Amino acid sequence: MTLRRAFLLLAILSAGGVHADEFFDLRGAGDVNEGTLNFLAEPPATPYHHHQNRIRLTAESLTTGWVRLEQCHDNLDRVGRAQITFREGYIRDLKVESSSQIESAWIEGPSVQLRNVAEGAHLCLSAETRALRNAGGGFYMLHNGPYMRKFLDGYYPMRVSIDVAYPEALLALVDITPAVQPGLKVGEAPGAISVDALFEGELRTLIQFQRK
Repeated sequence: MTLRRAFLLLAILSAGGVHADEFFDLRGAGDVNEGTLNFLAEPPATPYHHHQNRIRLTAESLTTGWVRLEQCHDNLDRVGRAQITFREGYIRDLKVESSSQIESAWIEGPSVQLRNVAEGAHLCLSAETRALRNAGGGFYMLHNGPYMRKFLDGYYPMRVSIDVAYPEALLALVDITPAVQPGLKVGEAPGAISVDALFEGELRTLIQFQRK
């Protein structure tokens, strides 16, 4: 297969992203989204990236803003080199927990470096991120994103799943944005929230809590 060079950006939880070059293939590069958020009621016929986040808030998070993160990526695009970057000062204890169909994956500062990612690769990370903001008046905001899968100047379909566990004795859920709609599902249970989105473009989510 002829080597094609391109650029991919897959933005990760609270100001982090995957950057890659040396692409072997660009799937479905005909009609592309140019950045407008567009939820997809039906999944595309071709494979797409699934980005999963499990976030745990604790009583200490309300003071420090730090939350625990477990993050996995399924069906990564085929690339020669890539890096998952996080905002410096907002990530700590970053580790590669598992990977498959990736020749090597290692930590460099606030980033994970990847070499020779094969079609359908899988990667899991763990870390702590400073993602919870005290908005004052007993309100707290958990910002996630922007999430995107970007080739050159076009945006391609991806799925993002976010599962949040929080101390129910301390916090009450106030609101989640964007609102539920075709392509975006929200689930609630005592001390837990889940968001599942299938979309093109750039997605940002906001979960608001109030202290009890």
